[in-house]
Amino acid sequence: MQRFVEGNRAALQESIRHHREVHVVMGNEACDLDSTVSALALAYFLAKVRETALGTKGGSGDVAQRCRPSQTAPAPTAAFVPVLNIPRADFALRTETTFLLREQGVPAAALVFRDEIDLGGLHRAGLLALTLVDHHVLPGADAALEEAVVEVLDHRPLERDRAPGCRVTAEPVGSCATLVTERIAQGPPGVLDGPTAALLHGTILLDCVNLSAAAGKVTPRDVACVSLLEERFPELPARDTIFEALQAAKFDVSGLTTEQMLRKDLKVLSSDELLLAVSAIYVDLETFLRRPGLLPALEAFCRARGYAGLVAMTISFNERNEPTRQLAVYSQRETLRSAVCRALEEEASPSLQLQPLASPWPCVATYAQGNALASRKKVLPVLRAALGGPGPAGGPEDEAVPPPTPMNSLVEECPLAQAVPPLCPQDVLERVSRIAAGQPPGSPK
Repeated sequence: MQRFVEGNRAALQESIRHHREVHVVMGNEACDLDSTVSALALAYFLAKVRETALGTKGGSGDVAQRCRPSQTAPAPTAAFVPVLNIPRADFALRTETTFLLREQGVPAAALVFRDEIDLGGLHRAGLLALTLVDHHVLPGADAALEEAVVEVLDHRPLERDRAPGCRVTAEPVGSCATLVTERIAQGPPGVLDGPTAALLHGTILLDCVNLSAAAGKVTPRDVACVSLLEERFPELPARDTIFEALQAAKFDVSGLTTEQMLRKDLKVLSSDELLLAVSAIYVDLETFLRRPGLLPALEAFCRARGYAGLVAMTISFNERNEPTRQLAVYSQRETLRSAVCRALEEEASPSLQLQPLASPWPCVATYAQGNALASRKKVLPVLRAALGGPGPAGGPEDEAVPPPTPMNSLVEECPLAQAVPPLCPQDVLERVSRIAAGQPPGSPK
């Protein structure tokens, strides 16, 4: 896998220089761990299958026929290039993805991001074949690329039909990485290597909440793929270890700037007159407010994007692993700040049970939120109403900002909120570090 990724850029440039086909494998615009790993693993697999087929006498036989991505086999000289569907600058926000790729020795510098490849130009030149993983409908801005789609691999219900020449796999499993694992398992032996297995293994566990049936995401096929990977690669980390490490990495914002923290999980609400940013922040409010240069950073963040104000909703965990929520409302416009605060304080369905806290600045109102079950999903309709916009049933799409890093129900409620107790990132990181150092859990520090 590492050698394949490191050669991506050279292979892409070589194909463009010699006017050869480029077969791009690309995930969705959220570019979460599932999309990233599915794109990397499937592109690697297709390249290895092509290499195996060409190295086998009669390479157009059974192996190539069974594993080819569409009804028309790729050109023997095609470059298979996984593309991460975000700008490179946003990759740091995908903290669980950067963690797992780093652990498996996949160099971030060698990855190809959406702003580093001209898909439209390749398509117009007749050089693009496109495989979509973890989604199957391109956004409007990419509508012209639909003609280049030769395969779809997704775990969501289909919203549209595909041309007869497009191979479609849409199966209701917990993780798209499960479908990729099944595909690889059907291919020639020896293609799967340790790092690729570890990427797929960790991704399925994170997506399926460590295979917890109570969370309502896992299927027997997800379980079977995890077992298959563990059987072939017994050196894979224990399920609890890798799940907790990835969960901790997802919430770890220690290496992010304030601007990155605000963008990591951002929604933007609009009215006829203004834009209001709503950011989920994964540290406690006191820690957030103590960040050096926070107020100038808030001002710069809103000014650069035209936001009239910002609501920061923090979530953290106490020593008993119980979630704590707090709120900060920032705006230099006193009338807007007051209107947003009044709406949040007076809301009764649900009541946020807000208690004012001392704020270091007049332009920032701060609160403790007594109702820890009232997530951002429930607060957004309140804020929409405060802006005079439509309620939760309708309204304009959020502004075109980078899609948030997908978070599970430890942030937004679903059955997992009751099935698995919230994780304390500090405790998890300490536990994982101790395991890596060969110390059993619970041993003295």
